[in-house]
Amino acid sequence: MMNITREQLAAMIDHTNLKADATEAAIQKLCREAAENHFAMVAINPAQVDRCRGFLAGTGVHIGACVGFPLGQNTLECKVFEAEDAIRRGADEVDYVLNVAELKNGNTEYIEREMQSMAGLCRAHGVISKVIFENCYLTKEEIRTAAEIAARVRPDFIKTSTGFGTGGATVEDVRLMKSVVGDLVKVKAAGGIRDTETALRMIEAGAERIGTSAGIAIVEGLNDEA
Repeated sequence: MMNITREQLAAMIDHTNLKADATEAAIQKLCREAAENHFAMVAINPAQVDRCRGFLAGTGVHIGACVGFPLGQNTLECKVFEAEDAIRRGADEVDYVLNVAELKNGNTEYIEREMQSMAGLCRAHGVISKVIFENCYLTKEEIRTAAEIAARVRPDFIKTSTGFGTGGATVEDVRLMKSVVGDLVKVKAAGGIRDTETALRMIEAGAERIGTSAGIAIVEGLNDEA
C-alpha cells in the first residue's frame, strides 16, 4: 500500500455525523474526536454549526456544513441562503448537493449556474466549496459532464456521494473524476468508506479528502496496513 503517515492521513479525514437524531452529546463527541486526531473537518448538518463553533474554538478543525442535503432538490436560491446562513454562523467549508435531476435532464446550463453561484459565494467568504455529485444515480457520462463543468468553474472539491444514496464512493469513480479535473479541482471520496484499506485505495486513485464516520478506525488501522 501507499506510503503515508498517520498525521497525513488524519489531515485528509472529514469526520462525519449527519444523522437526523445526532444529539448535542454526539456532536460534542464528534468535535472532540476531530480535535484529538487532528482531522481536517467535521461534516455536519447546518443546524449544528453553532454548537461546533463552540466545541472547536481554537482547535484548527474546520466546520463543514452540508447544504441541499441529501437530495439536492432545493432551489438554487434556497441553497444560496442556506450556505450564507451556515457561513455567517461559522462554517468554513460547504459541501452542497448538486441538482441531480437537472443533470440527468441534460440541463448543463443550470448545473453550471448553480455551481458558479455556490463556489463563487464560498470564494467570496474565503470558505472551501465542495460539490457532491451523488454518483450512484449518475451514468459515467453524466459524472464526466459534471466534472467538466467543475473544471471550468473551479470549486475547491468535487465529491462522490452523500452517503445517503443507494451507493457510495468507488475507486473507479474517483479515478474518472480526477482524470477530468486534473490539478484544477480536488476530489473528495465519501460514502461507505469504513476501513483503512478502502481509504488508501481512494487516495491512491486521486482523492485528497475522505468523508467518513469511521475516521478513528481508519487512522488507527494504518499500522496494520504497513
